[in-house]
Amino acid sequence: EQVMISNLNNSERFETYVIPGRKNSGVICLNGPTARKGAVGDRIIIFCYGYFEDKDIRKFKPRIVILDSENRAVRVK
Repeated sequence: EQVMISNLNNSERFETYVIPGRKNSGVICLNGPTARKGAVGDRIIIFCYGYFEDKDIRKFKPRIVILDSENRAVRVK
C-alpha cells in the first residue's frame, strides 16, 4: 500500500509504502531511507489513497482516524 507521510515536526513530506507490523502494537516505524525523515515522538499525518472505477467510487466512504499519543484510535470521522 502506497502512502504519503507529512511530518508536522520537521515539515518533511514523502511517499513510501506500508509493511504490516504486530497488530495493536501502536508502532509506526520508518525504515530504510525514510528513517532519516522522522524521529521518535514526531507527529505525522498518513495519507492513504487509491484508484477506483467510476462504478465503485459511489460506494467508497473515506475515513479520518485520530490517534492518541500511544497510536490508539480515539475517534473516527
